[in-house]
Amino acid sequence: MIEKKSKLEIKKEIEELREEIRKHNYQYYVLDQPLVSDYEYDQLMRQLIKFEQDYPRFVTPDSPTQRVGAKPLEQFMTAQHLSPMLSLSNAFSEQELLDFDQRIKKNISEQIYDYAVELKIDGLAIALLYENGILTRGATRGDGITGEDITQNLRTIGSIPLKLREFKGMDVIEVYGEVYMNRENFKKLNEERLKKSENLFANPRNAAAGSVRQLDPSITAGRQLETFIYQATFSRNDYFSTHMELLDFLKKAGLRVNSNIKLCATIEEAIEYCNSWQKRKNELNYDIDGMVLKVNQLSLRERLGSTSKSPRWAIAFKFPAEQMTTIIKDIIVGIGRTGALTPVAILEPIFISGSRVQRATLHNEDEIKRKDIRIGDTVLVQKAGEVIPEIVQVIKEKRSGKEKVFQMPDRCPICGSQAVKLDEEVASRCNNISCPAQVKEKIRHFVSRGAMDIEGLGPALINQLVNNNVIKDFADLYFIKREELLALERMADKSSDNIIEAIENSKNRPLSSLIYALGIRHVGIYASRLLAEKLDNLLDLEKFSIEELVKIEGIGPIMAESILLFFQQKENREIIKKLQQAGVNFQSEKKTAEKGILEGLQFVLTGTLKHFSREEAKDLIEKSGGRVTNNVTKKTDFLLLGRDPGSKYQKAIDLKIKVITEEDFQKMLKS
Repeated sequence: MIEKKSKLEIKKEIEELREEIRKHNYQYYVLDQPLVSDYEYDQLMRQLIKFEQDYPRFVTPDSPTQRVGAKPLEQFMTAQHLSPMLSLSNAFSEQELLDFDQRIKKNISEQIYDYAVELKIDGLAIALLYENGILTRGATRGDGITGEDITQNLRTIGSIPLKLREFKGMDVIEVYGEVYMNRENFKKLNEERLKKSENLFANPRNAAAGSVRQLDPSITAGRQLETFIYQATFSRNDYFSTHMELLDFLKKAGLRVNSNIKLCATIEEAIEYCNSWQKRKNELNYDIDGMVLKVNQLSLRERLGSTSKSPRWAIAFKFPAEQMTTIIKDIIVGIGRTGALTPVAILEPIFISGSRVQRATLHNEDEIKRKDIRIGDTVLVQKAGEVIPEIVQVIKEKRSGKEKVFQMPDRCPICGSQAVKLDEEVASRCNNISCPAQVKEKIRHFVSRGAMDIEGLGPALINQLVNNNVIKDFADLYFIKREELLALERMADKSSDNIIEAIENSKNRPLSSLIYALGIRHVGIYASRLLAEKLDNLLDLEKFSIEELVKIEGIGPIMAESILLFFQQKENREIIKKLQQAGVNFQSEKKTAEKGILEGLQFVLTGTLKHFSREEAKDLIEKSGGRVTNNVTKKTDFLLLGRDPGSKYQKAIDLKIKVITEEDFQKMLKS
């Protein structure tokens, strides 16, 4: 007679099997030392799948079987990073690396330090959030502050552990890395797409980025993506003293860390290591576009700090770009949202670093004269940092005499206003604040995701709104009537209602988003957040002096002067007045939270919300004094329920947590 196992014994057996599979994942993905054959591994997975089918009550979100199976999404939600994912400053020569080292020495002259030097993986930057060792969220870098929530896609990648092997009691860890596709898999993918008559990916990076942004996770799962993790943020800063210790922990925790990292005692040793990989990069089965140098000592990083855009303790050394020759067919002039007239070369199309290039910025008139660039010239083109096409030099030996010298216009090519060039600036500017080109660019910036995030207001609709005199500036968006939208081309009842609703919802965006949306020169997303933290209300910014602004960490004198000049302009003050009249949120998060409508209450969100994005709902809760967490626990006060909820809903029922609808939530905010 076969003895029947108890539920406790079955649960223990299932968990032991999971742990064995996690061990093999670690050996395969992290250590590159598999202990079993693919067949043996598959047999273990089949055994676990069978167990979980027979005993569904014992299925857990971190089980190795739960990588694929989520339903396709309608759209991606936004996710806020624990700390800003700043971009790195670039160095393109050995001298620039030496200059970087001198800046370090100047700031920490009495300290001994060394550099951790890593490969710069050419992939898509991601952030993975682990709570109590369990993967709860994965996101793209986005604007560095918020990205797209692509959790269900990242769960399909085998080298991303759903549960960490160890986490030292750390309740919250956010790790940062790159998702990439190796060259072999990239070749196979394009061969398959060719057979199906589908468009080919230009390069492995584009293939990786396109793969993780699929609304259907089963597509991502079939693309054979990989990851390398290189940084982390913790709830406390005293776990490690050096970057190398941190990387060692990440590896032990089960995360895949690149092994080609060298600790260099001097900048000269670091440069030598960079140069060695520049020669050897083709030996790898994946693309790199440079190296990254980081100060190893974490306490010194704290002292060095960061600008609003990049850390002062790290720099990227970019390998020389691929170069090709082509012909300049024409030079046109574009107008940016700050009024700058920017000459752009129209090129005979060429392929560089895996993508088609047919335009290259010429920056300004001085640059054209310095390089003696003419229409009809044969030129050498490269991608600066392998991203932005630029003209390196003119090949004058190929001139025929038919080339034309370009003259920068003295008037704006869009509105005809006089173009002005100040002594301290290299760019000519159109100072007509009502110039249609500037107005359109400013509106596009205002409605963009990092700013007021007004979905549905694309370039085509903005062009119609401006060209038909429906709006003259971005503040006018809040006074658009439904019938005005219906009068435009391709605008039906439903789309008009959606636009009106999106505009109305944007009034609740946080103050930092509004500051960024104003388009103040030199003020980016991160600087906007720094400013918002120091304000009670947007109007307080008008009262700040340059001296007071530069005291804010990350705000320099150029940015401070730009802020001052912005608020001195009468037209800008009028726009701000209109925004205030429209009811746009001017108060900072800390000031709004003082209202305390939801003071001390803890919320969890699940499913797709109809009236808010997740980020908007989170902002509203935090502004009102509440807190949003990722997991349902006994401390949770409310579960905000959306369409197609996940396992959090059942857990809330089990724990008898109060479940509320969006309508309930809106009533709470109004009460």
